[in-house]
Amino acid sequence: MSWWNVYVLSFFTALASALVFTPVFRFVAIRMNILDHPSVQEHKRHKQSTPLLGGPAICASWLLTIVIGLLLSKSSLAGGHFDKSVMSNLPGILNVSSELVFLCLGAVLIMLFGLFDDIHNMSAKAKFSGQVAIALIAVTWGGAKISVFQSLPWLSWVVSVLWIVVLMNAMNFFDNMDGLAIGVAAIAYSLFAVSAAINSQHFVAVFGATMAGAAFGFWFFNHSPAAIFMGDSGSHLVGYNLAVLGCLVTFYKPDLAQTKFSILIPLFILAIPLFDLCSVVVIRWKLGKPFYIGDHNHLSHRFVKMGLTKKSAVFVIHLMTLATGLSVLPLLWGNMMTASVCLIQAFVILGIVSVLQYGVIKGKNSLESSPQKKK
Repeated sequence: MSWWNVYVLSFFTALASALVFTPVFRFVAIRMNILDHPSVQEHKRHKQSTPLLGGPAICASWLLTIVIGLLLSKSSLAGGHFDKSVMSNLPGILNVSSELVFLCLGAVLIMLFGLFDDIHNMSAKAKFSGQVAIALIAVTWGGAKISVFQSLPWLSWVVSVLWIVVLMNAMNFFDNMDGLAIGVAAIAYSLFAVSAAINSQHFVAVFGATMAGAAFGFWFFNHSPAAIFMGDSGSHLVGYNLAVLGCLVTFYKPDLAQTKFSILIPLFILAIPLFDLCSVVVIRWKLGKPFYIGDHNHLSHRFVKMGLTKKSAVFVIHLMTLATGLSVLPLLWGNMMTASVCLIQAFVILGIVSVLQYGVIKGKNSLESSPQKKK
């Protein structure tokens, strides 16, 4: 069994686990009345109360797969099923075991933190403080640092913490339609896993593959009409692990890439949710509204205003996420010219999104508000 077989096996194990755990946690949420009630907040448009334990379902699926993998790697059966390339790297698990423990601890804590917010609705200040504290665990003891700033360790530390907090909030904001955020996350996890595999970051690739499997498994129950929501527990967990993977895949190997532009890969894999976060914050700032208060100015809502159905809007955003992510993967092995073309292509895609998001809506509004001539 080669490393690619390990990645695929990890993906399907997490997928199968999510397909089992999600209905279980949905049942528990209903019995314990942990539901998202549409009348609680003005911006929520779903018609009926929906179970909110998506985060624990995703987390349980992911952690179970990791535990199974660790047990198999230490089992005597490993020698008969893994090839030499895998066996030669398995002892390296001991070298990263402490970091893995703290990264998993951070994931569990942020999931529980989000679950507490789902139930008790914390203030924005309390939520931000908790996010920073848990991000510090991942960066300080989990080794989730953006390595491009090696010459300035303090800057690497600050930017890494900021990156994790921003991604958690970006995915929390982005979770505004059935299947939207978890679908984008599943695509992003898959692209991170491929990036890490190409860079021979085997354990990082397994990390990404397990989260991709858990995300795809949960998507089956979260796509429209959603039978269960991620809630803050799920969006925080998903954002946290995306940020951690983004830090880990910035590892640069000169023998594999001719350009250091590979550092931009996480930014473009996650370009759509980050773009949505920035645009929504700017819109709310211009309207004089707090940036943490939900509204209907997200990219998905604007596509619906253009005439798309909610399912179509979600599907288009998934395609855009895939397009921006795939457009920069060649940065891993390309030269400066390849990098330039890929980056230009990615910026063009974001430019198209900008035109669709603002230009078309403004044009439609001006037509609707113009006086009609009598026949």
